[in-house]
Amino acid sequence: MNAIERGTFVYHEFFPNSTRAKEFAAKNVASTVTIGALIREYLDVARRTLALSSYNSYQEVSDTYLLPKWDNKIAANLTSKEIRTWIMEFAIKSKTISSILTPMRNALEQAVIDEIIESNPFDSIKLGKIVPREQRASDFKADPFSIDEIEAILQACVNPQEHNMALHAFASGMRISEYIALQWESIDFSRYKSHVSKAFVDGEMKKGAKTEAGNRAIDMRQGALDALLRQQAFTKQLGKFVFHNPLHGEPWTGTKPIRERWRRILLLAKVRYRNPYQTRHTFASSLLMLGANPLYVATQMGHSDTTMVMRTYGKWIGAGLDEDRRRRLEAVYTQIDPKLKNEFPVFG
Repeated sequence: MNAIERGTFVYHEFFPNSTRAKEFAAKNVASTVTIGALIREYLDVARRTLALSSYNSYQEVSDTYLLPKWDNKIAANLTSKEIRTWIMEFAIKSKTISSILTPMRNALEQAVIDEIIESNPFDSIKLGKIVPREQRASDFKADPFSIDEIEAILQACVNPQEHNMALHAFASGMRISEYIALQWESIDFSRYKSHVSKAFVDGEMKKGAKTEAGNRAIDMRQGALDALLRQQAFTKQLGKFVFHNPLHGEPWTGTKPIRERWRRILLLAKVRYRNPYQTRHTFASSLLMLGANPLYVATQMGHSDTTMVMRTYGKWIGAGLDEDRRRRLEAVYTQIDPKLKNEFPVFG
């Protein structure tokens, strides 16, 4: 009774011959398991079973948010109220919060299966009832570059390979993960199309684009053709990838170095910063302003229908352009006529 009152009672030490000694011994072990241990065990499984990009994401949020807060907390003592109080401290969007919680939620779910804890305290957590309305709404918006900004950015690309990659990004509408995985064998100069069937995500080459519709053939536009023709001199004879990091002459293996360089280029160009993904939004909005059919734009971007295009870029359909800006946009976005194939020099 004294041991129980002090919290030091261990059943199998007092009753080693009891038939229930193993049962209580297991419960005593479970009562010492920390959330940090469960998360690390889950990450070890995730490393071997999930895509590298998913594992890296889980590892990052665990190191940044989960372990500093919950590492030494006994899992059996965690309550839903503690989790709710912690979530309410975040001043970020609910989608981001959900991403942060996922590894911990999954780790505790496995602990329930392993009978380490009786129930998962996340089961009663509903973000919609905790996170304020303004945090539930996404802050995403298409914020494309104007033709004046495009030209300033290209002029600020002092390295010719950076210039080629930036121009191609604007003129193809590819995601970063798609154009750093682009290979010369995927370029069809005879029909002026670029085939997207791979993506480079977190150092891992993925066969297939982000979605089934993302596996697509993009019609080559003047800006993309110009970029690819010039880029041949740098990488066509070196290997299979179209774009290389000019700092060391090797193919890109991730987006972080590109994002860092992009920030410096925009600073030099004196253009308001938007992330490099906005080149994709610029592609869509520019085609629509030039009169392209929304369904055609959707297929070029890898969407299965016009829903995303209409919702995201609808306001640019029929948007007015003065004659000078229209002419300059057309210089980048006019589709190449396959009948002109003999007019352009192509290596190999």
